[in-house]
Amino acid sequence: MYDDALAWAGSVLGSRVVSADPLDGGMTSTMLALRDEAGTVSVLRLMTNEPWRSHGAELSTREREAQLVLVNTPVPAPVSLGLDAEGAATGVAAHLMSRLPGSPLVEVTDAHLDAMADLLATIHAVRPAEPFRTFQSWAWEAKWVVPARSRHPDSWRRAFEVLASPAPAYEPTFLHRDFGHRNLLWADGAITGVVDWVETSTGPAWLDAAHAASNLAVMFDAEPARAFVEKWAATSGTAPVRHWLVMDAVGYLPPPGRPPMFGDPAQQQRLDEWLGLVVDGLS
Repeated sequence: MYDDALAWAGSVLGSRVVSADPLDGGMTSTMLALRDEAGTVSVLRLMTNEPWRSHGAELSTREREAQLVLVNTPVPAPVSLGLDAEGAATGVAAHLMSRLPGSPLVEVTDAHLDAMADLLATIHAVRPAEPFRTFQSWAWEAKWVVPARSRHPDSWRRAFEVLASPAPAYEPTFLHRDFGHRNLLWADGAITGVVDWVETSTGPAWLDAAHAASNLAVMFDAEPARAFVEKWAATSGTAPVRHWLVMDAVGYLPPPGRPPMFGDPAQQQRLDEWLGLVVDGLS
């Protein structure tokens, strides 16, 4: 099915690809774990899923550029090996990168949250020679519709009012922009990799922290999310900024006419609960 893409990857690697196994995740893309005849393992991203496929050249190029910036930093990011941004050889935008050891979390502990906060500070300390694009909000106004089965409709309305107000000033910071436990690899309790750099941006540090917290709230519950916010406040030496926490939570609402991002009603309920907390300032 991916013969052209695998042939291209083999030409980049200098060794024929002998196996290609799907990796979990990959909302935007098909992610394949490759092994070539020389025994080298790598990962191939193919931008197959809409609407990201239509922006595949931009997204895959940004990921490669971010990984190049990170080569000589303490951030454990994959190494970019090859890019076919226009899909000339592969049919869709393709990015070949090294494969990092480790696996995603299935449960989260206080020690994991500490490690996440420390890594986020390490990411934010990176100073690219040229800044990446200014962040894009995923909470655009067309999404500002109270979820049908919300237990906190007034909280959503207040959230929309927060976003309608001017955003607070911030110090431009290098952002992963999709930072969270889903994009981290772990081994023996330590982070061995941070992946998925297609959304790398410049923006407020609290937006990265907010996204990590929202993910924790939706996938687990509010307690690890609240704990991560507290840990990031301590690590960064800054107070939580409600605007960015609200922006990230609202960003999980679907565009008009689309189903909820999370098909699991329990996840939808946890998002609803988290939004209520962040609107009230996590008091």
